[in-house]
Amino acid sequence: MQDSVAPAFRLFLLRHARSGWALPGQRDFDRTLDDTGYAEAELIAQSAADHGIRPELILCSTAVRCRQTAEPLYRTLGEDIDLRYIDGLYTGSMNVYAELLEANSSLASLMLIGHNPMIEELFRRLLGDDAADRVLADGYPPAGLAIIDFSAPPSAGARWLARLSTLLLPVPEEPGRS
Repeated sequence: MQDSVAPAFRLFLLRHARSGWALPGQRDFDRTLDDTGYAEAELIAQSAADHGIRPELILCSTAVRCRQTAEPLYRTLGEDIDLRYIDGLYTGSMNVYAELLEANSSLASLMLIGHNPMIEELFRRLLGDDAADRVLADGYPPAGLAIIDFSAPPSAGARWLARLSTLLLPVPEEPGRS
């Protein structure tokens, strides 16, 4: 985040942390983070704080695993951040994600917490397939947080000019390293 000129708009795109498979009789919506996912959520929240990330608004899927991913962010970044849960981030297509982005483009920054394949599809739409493949050869990882800067606020019908500023991944520190 050492950009000398602030972007016209900044998007924080976060895929939920790793979750377990649905238990017998359990709905997909109710799947929870597994132990690795809880650790990833804490790591990405701390990394976000270390990078000075503070979105103006967080829109989060209502699914349990997304809510659990958002909790450490909310705690770590500050409970005064506007956090809203949106059903469309669970039930909707990538177009719903894009519409939410456009609808909130009057803000300086927005975080979307959601699901694949929609997160990766939006990432690819914003950066192009070639750039996305260079950065994410194996797909959009759980708890991956992309920071995407726009030279103009995204609006319907306009070509979006965006670039990847930073990609944060929940990598634990190795023992003995600081």
